[in-house]
Amino acid sequence: MKKILAVSALMTSFALTGCSTTGTTANTGNAVGTATNVGMNIFKTAVDTQCRNELEKQNAWRIARVAMNSEQEETAKTKICGCVSEQAPQQITVVDMTNAAIDPQYRAQLVTKVVAKSLQTCYASFTK
Repeated sequence: MKKILAVSALMTSFALTGCSTTGTTANTGNAVGTATNVGMNIFKTAVDTQCRNELEKQNAWRIARVAMNSEQEETAKTKICGCVSEQAPQQITVVDMTNAAIDPQYRAQLVTKVVAKSLQTCYASFTK
C-alpha cells in the first residue's frame, strides 16, 4: 500500500511539475517522458558499471584480455557492456523502474539481475 501511495505521489509531482513549468497540461506527458528518460539513463549507467565489475570476475574475460592492450580491452568492455545496457530496458517493466526509483535496495537487485541475464549473451556475441 505504501508503494502505491509513493508511486501515486511521484506521478502527481511529475504531472504538477509539467503544469507549473508550461502553464498547461498539454506538456505533462513530456515532463513525465523526460523524467522517465533521465531515470532510464541513470539505470543504464548503473547497469554499465555493474557489467564492468562482473566482467572482471569472469574467467573467460581474464584469459581473453591477456591478448589485448589496454585500449583494446577498454573497447571490448565498452562493446560488451554497451550491449548489456542496451538490452536492459527490454528486461524491466514500468513497475520495476518505479520500484527502483523508490527503493535503492530494489534498484541494486534489479541491476544485478539485468546484468546477469545479458552479460553471457553479449560476451558470446562479441567473441564470435
